[in-house]
Amino acid sequence: QVQLVESGGDSVQAGGSLRLSCVASGINFPMFKINWYRQTPGKDREVIATITNCETTTYEAYVKGRFIVRRDNAKNSAYLQMTSLKPDDTGIYCCNVNSSTIDLFGQGTQVTVSS
Repeated sequence: QVQLVESGGDSVQAGGSLRLSCVASGINFPMFKINWYRQTPGKDREVIATITNCETTTYEAYVKGRFIVRRDNAKNSAYLQMTSLKPDDTGIYCCNVNSSTIDLFGQGTQVTVSS
């Protein structure tokens, strides 16, 4: 079965940390760039971090320096380490694999940051 499954979301206080995980199945995971998206109420889903198959990383300006994206191809997994969390980080976080042949999202995991 082709799917992405996220986990690790939780409710934390501002300043806290979380590590999100994304486990892939049914795809040749090492070949793909992985995107992490955040969906917040009233806003379009936005890419906040990306890691290529060569492990080049990019970050949306708001999270740069606070979030780190990694991957472990042996485990078909990607991770988003989130630190110094702020209330504006609240949202549903999804991982995504996108290429000319596939555009796959997981169901997402909820992150709630309280002040």
